[in-house]
Amino acid sequence: MKSPQHVPVLLEEVLEYLNVRPGGVVVDATLGLAGHSSEIAKRLGGKGKLIGFDRDPEAMEKAKARLEVLRAELGDEMPELVLEPRAFSEASSLIEPGSLDGLLADFGVSSLQLDEAHRGFSFRTDGPLDMRMDTRSGETAEQVVNQEDENELADLIYEFGEERRSRRIARAIVRARPITTTAELARIVSAEAPPMKGEKIHPATRTFQALRIRVNNELGEIQSLLKSAGSLLRPGGRLVLISFHSLEDRLVKDAFKAAKDAKVFEVLTKKPVVAAEQEQMRNPRSRSAKMRAAEKI
Repeated sequence: MKSPQHVPVLLEEVLEYLNVRPGGVVVDATLGLAGHSSEIAKRLGGKGKLIGFDRDPEAMEKAKARLEVLRAELGDEMPELVLEPRAFSEASSLIEPGSLDGLLADFGVSSLQLDEAHRGFSFRTDGPLDMRMDTRSGETAEQVVNQEDENELADLIYEFGEERRSRRIARAIVRARPITTTAELARIVSAEAPPMKGEKIHPATRTFQALRIRVNNELGEIQSLLKSAGSLLRPGGRLVLISFHSLEDRLVKDAFKAAKDAKVFEVLTKKPVVAAEQEQMRNPRSRSAKMRAAEKI
């Protein structure tokens, strides 16, 4: 039996709103472990085309393996497959304008990244403070934690983590330097900012989120995708985006409103679509997922 963490979030809702047709061209901008893409591929058929982006080399290798198994299963009904081992912000330079029938992005951290201690994304297992989605380049969370000055550290924890106690946390981090592991950082944050009354999340959650967003330029990546999506889709093409925290969802909501006002998109979801209670029980990760969808006019 699969671990619930490996189940693609809002799968049925994604397929409904993406409206995948045989022979279509669809981009999965966040391939991950190819959970969504495997089901999309089945609906595209042999005359379709599936393009997958992922800047995480480990995820890309696992996705390739999963899709090859699917190819053996589907045979001639497997769509043309193009896998791009790079950030989805590069899509606009690689895809012909007006050529897509659908574009999907799931902005959540993948189970592969969270479950592997050596990736440094989670405080639930001890590992090096890395947090890079693309492990081939860029600064690590360890470099940010140990090299940023106190004010900059406090600002990024406040802005990207929406953590009101960011100044206290930044001060504690600077005092405790050098910090090299996830468990060490989690202990420092928890000691300085214990859980507030009624709060269910771990006290280090917001600080870890802030560092991850900074290390991977996650909000900048989303803005790039939102900026190019309208030109990549053909009329009638669908854009389906899944967010996992308010910073992401706000970017999507505001971009959809602007695109609607400019008569570029028709927004299909007046309110974000959330997981049904049954899915939330089966897959706790889905509880914070919010999906919005729009159609190119």
